[in-house]
Amino acid sequence: MAVQRLYYRSFAGGKVSRELWGRIDDGKYQTGLAECVNFMVRPTGAAENRPGTQFVAFAKYHDRPCRLIPFTFSTDQSMVLELGHQYVRFHTMGQTLMLGGQPYEVAAPWTGDMVKDIHHVQSADVVTLVHPGMPPQELRRLGAAHWELAPIDFVPPNAGFSAGAAATTAAGMPPSMSYAYAVTRIRDADGAESLPVELPAVTNNLFITGNKNTITVTDFAAGTREYLVYKLQGGSFGYIGRIAGASKPSVVDDNIAPDMGRTPPRYDPTLADNWPSAVSYFEQRRVFAGPARAPQNVWMTRSGTESEVTYSVPVRDDDRIAFRVAAREVNAIRHVVPLSSLLLLTSSAEWRLTSVNSDAVTPTSVAVKPQSYVGASNVQPLVVGSSALFGAARGGHLHEIGYNWQAQGFVVGDLSIRNADDFDLKAVVDLAYCKAPYPVVWAVSSNGKLLGMTYVPEQQVGGWHTHETLNGEFESICSAAEYDFYDMPYVVVKRTLGGKVRRCIERLGWRVVGTAPIEPAYAYFMDCAVSRNEPGQTALCGLEHLEGEQVSILADGVVLKPQRVVCGQVKLPGPTTIATAGLPIKAFIRTLPVAVGNDPAFGQGRMKNVNKLWLRVHRSSSIKAGPTLEQLREYKQRTTEPYGAPPELISEEIELPIDGAWEQGGGQVYVVQSQPLPLTVLGMTAEVVFGS
Repeated sequence: MAVQRLYYRSFAGGKVSRELWGRIDDGKYQTGLAECVNFMVRPTGAAENRPGTQFVAFAKYHDRPCRLIPFTFSTDQSMVLELGHQYVRFHTMGQTLMLGGQPYEVAAPWTGDMVKDIHHVQSADVVTLVHPGMPPQELRRLGAAHWELAPIDFVPPNAGFSAGAAATTAAGMPPSMSYAYAVTRIRDADGAESLPVELPAVTNNLFITGNKNTITVTDFAAGTREYLVYKLQGGSFGYIGRIAGASKPSVVDDNIAPDMGRTPPRYDPTLADNWPSAVSYFEQRRVFAGPARAPQNVWMTRSGTESEVTYSVPVRDDDRIAFRVAAREVNAIRHVVPLSSLLLLTSSAEWRLTSVNSDAVTPTSVAVKPQSYVGASNVQPLVVGSSALFGAARGGHLHEIGYNWQAQGFVVGDLSIRNADDFDLKAVVDLAYCKAPYPVVWAVSSNGKLLGMTYVPEQQVGGWHTHETLNGEFESICSAAEYDFYDMPYVVVKRTLGGKVRRCIERLGWRVVGTAPIEPAYAYFMDCAVSRNEPGQTALCGLEHLEGEQVSILADGVVLKPQRVVCGQVKLPGPTTIATAGLPIKAFIRTLPVAVGNDPAFGQGRMKNVNKLWLRVHRSSSIKAGPTLEQLREYKQRTTEPYGAPPELISEEIELPIDGAWEQGGGQVYVVQSQPLPLTVLGMTAEVVFGS
């Protein structure tokens, strides 16, 4: 029998589906794993058990779904918005925004069944939310604890000036012609122009020298920058001058030829009662698309405005843009994604919006071209770097679309093809992206699992990992930038606690282990957990949400025997400074079937047995390994630490004999962390015995 030592230098390939286990020629096979449950792979190649989740709050309703979306006002001010049945709640830094002892909330027009299909985009302190079943809404942050939600008013402002505007004549000879004028108001706050108000016609003959008409505004409304005056000619109004208050209170028409290239705005009322399903921003315009009665139509507001959908005749470059995508099938536009071009994602195709013979997109330069025919689901896509990630309309996979210079267009690729087990016959129901401390794309699956992909495309890193939680199913996720070096994922978990269904808002905890002298005390590897830093505590309180559940406990870095929560607390063995308790997490990785290069058959078709491992670990504790999850050996790491103190975290290569098991074509091993302690595996060497 031959004995070989095989070195696993990296796990950055992440989980590889069983159907690819025969592809030992694939480069990702050499860095992949057969299973990666509650472990995360790092871009550097390490595999580490994921941090646990901190219990933040219960959702308002346990019997209705809710959803989380991010709000980032600045680099040091972020919120997580909880959208539920007719309400919005707010969470930040692991806590719920409270007012008067109650969660602060804003009333909302949507129902719980609608929240998963609400699409959103943020600009400064305004979040736009759209759904084809309600008018588009704006959620405005007026203060840390002052938010307002209101429907968008697409009608231009036109109040407060019509009664004070009039046209008068000064004629030396009998008049013989009728003259009509219109006035618009320019709002001072944002320069928005109102719809025109037509003034009563006057009669005169301006072809006679000395005759004139005077248009005056006597009631200069507050908040007005100026008024624009238009004159009727050939059935249309053209610009003739402006009124700017006391310094210029009127416009005198002594037969001025109107500028017919500048006409008063006209209002497109389509969006007032035909509500869009997609929204974004592009080239200083807010973009709406996909309403029920015009599913292939797109509207872009006037340049530099948020809600003006007015236009002029003849058309001007800054007018609103409105067009219909002419496609072979009537498939609604589900998403508008701003990259170097604006992407329109439908249920059957991906389209690219660009300009023709112009640097900017204008009403006369719009060009729409198909890029691919994959189709997107209704889950809001992610923008990651220069690409967009979206769920497929059919098949359940996650796709990437990005510009490819060789194709001179945008190309779609399947990101989940090597981990098809977690996507086939399922659906992605929510997406989030964390940039730091290393980039991870998070996807909530319809089966209740949380899927993560460590994603560094420029380094060809795209490793998947699977996450499960005890007595719970993940329903929603978002990411909030709460620290300079950390993005914090928040999740909605539907749990069965105490025999009842509860929806919990939880925050994925810290992976940083802490500092001496009690480094393990800061570990956070339990779900739905509560942690207290209170010197001298002899009981950990605040566990009412886990009443009756058996929980893992960590006291000053020491793992205690699991206890059942009684009266919202668990007992500690003595005065404790840092205590944490929560639902246990079992995390493990499993290697792929052994393949060796010094055999023409790569070692396939031969019995194999792994009898020893060398693990290079970093800041780790409680390390177990074995051929199955039931046959595990633990590394005995305690050396000089006094009794009752936690074992020191180790960063070295360790030798761990395991109970081998002969397998036909396998040679796979598990590395397991079942305690609420950190485990990071940098590399692994396996001593494999080959049979005949």
